[in-house]
Amino acid sequence: MQFRTQIPVFKSTNPIDYTSQIVSLGSCFAVNMSEKLDYFRFQNYCNPFGILFHPLAIAKLFEYALRNKQFTESDIFFHNEQWHSFDAHSDLNETDKNQLLDNLNSATVQTKKQLSGATHVIITLGTAWVYRKLENDQIVANCHKVPQKQFKKELLSVEAIRENLEKIMDIVLQFNPEAKLIFTVSPVRHIKDGFVENQWSKANLITAIHQVISESAVASYFPSYEIMMDELRDYRFYTEDMIHPNPVAIDYIWERFTTAWITEEAQQVMKEVESIQKGLAHRSFNPDSEQHLRFLENLKGKITKLAEQYPNIEF
Repeated sequence: MQFRTQIPVFKSTNPIDYTSQIVSLGSCFAVNMSEKLDYFRFQNYCNPFGILFHPLAIAKLFEYALRNKQFTESDIFFHNEQWHSFDAHSDLNETDKNQLLDNLNSATVQTKKQLSGATHVIITLGTAWVYRKLENDQIVANCHKVPQKQFKKELLSVEAIRENLEKIMDIVLQFNPEAKLIFTVSPVRHIKDGFVENQWSKANLITAIHQVISESAVASYFPSYEIMMDELRDYRFYTEDMIHPNPVAIDYIWERFTTAWITEEAQQVMKEVESIQKGLAHRSFNPDSEQHLRFLENLKGKITKLAEQYPNIEF
């Protein structure tokens, strides 16, 4: 008997291996997936401007990288004893304005470098709800707890989302015509926008993505949101806030992603990497014992052997 429906996920014809260079951008679920890529020692670059929730923010970052944007003091502001950028997440906030400018400019340069070599670009969209700064009519990536009266909340239309996704694809392909794009919608529930409003937002994102990939040979869709909503339709798969997927859910979605997007050869290497990672995390009760010293020597041998086969893998 079947007690749940399983979302079909098809194997990619352009999968990821240990020579791939991956750029991952978007919502906090992009960070969850990026942490998995890092753990298994893939070549991965994630969210240089911090978490970006909507497609306009991601498209703007790509535009900055394309035209070598130089941030100046006019691009940042001081609030609550810190310097901020409306184009970046609060993780980049600094008490020193020059430090923030250096960080923003370095992130832009690094993004350009990473996109130029990227074989796979993963875009995780979180929401279609955005905030427009009334003072200059600009949509921001993050409000940084500036009073809400200074913003107007809007829902991006399918057309606006599609336009920005096409812009993202165009810029990626300018950097590297061989790159493949993977779009996905974050399973995180943005219920602060409202329950109905969250579904409306996700629907607009999904519709726009499918319109774009239906006309492209280089873009694909991975159903993170659908897996969470349908296969894992139980609150035991959420954290205590009932909004974010818990580690079990993240592991499951990663497993489905691995099956679809990572080569079988790389999956075998992942097993070796995980064995080494567990060994590195092991803490002996008697670190000076002969048994533990043999264990460390064996672990060192595994690392050396793997490094000879895959020089990009580092521990």
